[in-house]
Amino acid sequence: MEVVALGESMVTFRPSVPGRLADVPSFDRGIGGAESNVVCGLAAAGHSTRWVSAVGADGFGDHLVEAIAAYGVDTGAVRRDPARPTGIYFRTAADRAGDDHEVAYYRAGSAASAMSATNTDLDALRSGRILHLSGITAALSDDCLGLLRTLVGADTDGGPLVSFDVNHRPGLWSEPADARVLLDLARRADLVFVGEDEAEDAFGITGGPDAIRAALPEPQILVVKRGADGAVAYEGTVRTEEPAPRVDVVAAVGAGDAFAAGFLSATLRALPVADRLRHGHLWAAAALTVAGDLTAPPARSHADRLTALDRPAWEKLHLGPGWTAKDSADERPAEEERTP
Repeated sequence: MEVVALGESMVTFRPSVPGRLADVPSFDRGIGGAESNVVCGLAAAGHSTRWVSAVGADGFGDHLVEAIAAYGVDTGAVRRDPARPTGIYFRTAADRAGDDHEVAYYRAGSAASAMSATNTDLDALRSGRILHLSGITAALSDDCLGLLRTLVGADTDGGPLVSFDVNHRPGLWSEPADARVLLDLARRADLVFVGEDEAEDAFGITGGPDAIRAALPEPQILVVKRGADGAVAYEGTVRTEEPAPRVDVVAAVGAGDAFAAGFLSATLRALPVADRLRHGHLWAAAALTVAGDLTAPPARSHADRLTALDRPAWEKLHLGPGWTAKDSADERPAEEERTP
């Protein structure tokens, strides 16, 4: 097993037409969850993955497990809770490329929020080369926070590399200061993903990537995401920065999860850190140029070809809807990748 992820996934409902939740007449059903998004993307790229979670003994739980398993993800360690429901949420379709949207969560008291170190399969969680966690789980309940502390605080000699995406969601925390527990979790992980804006909002860290590294010197690798400005990775004392390609955004949803999946895929292949960042950018671009929360990653040969571009060609890269469908043997200049 290459990657195991722990976290809540929910059944998602998006209006079939733009408009307020109060006005739309019908919804389209899907699935969503930061950690399951990562392993679904990795499975679609050919990696062996497992999702560990809890769902209700209900139809929504059945749908989640079946939909995630359809990507090739192992779901055998997902616990069914007969006393608690599967979480769901509704999101407006209007202006999905920006922040003008409504989200209504129905996850309080969900099956996943009751996960703990005593009712979750710890052996399954530690069965992969990489264990991927996120700060969303820490916000669900004290039991979930305790489970994460057990996993990141364990003696990892011979165990999985622990990957932690801070994933700060202010709406999940009763008090803003409570989110500072994420800093402690990040300090005990091996690989950390954090947005520059997240570091300021959750930890009060300003001053850019170098200031974030100064506050988080413990992880073997720290990746600071800067949105359209690219990303910076620190491996020990070595700093590597890669700009993001220009992207014609269709929907600003799922890019962070896709970036993490792309970086982890390249990590499993032992690629250089600069290439890992570029793969992260390309996987994020694949997510940004479609309307759904989950999309197939670019073909490995296609991503490898783009990753190998020299810096001037990489900086000219401009990706639009349909770019992942291009045949990797296409010999058009890289700056024309925006054309399907």
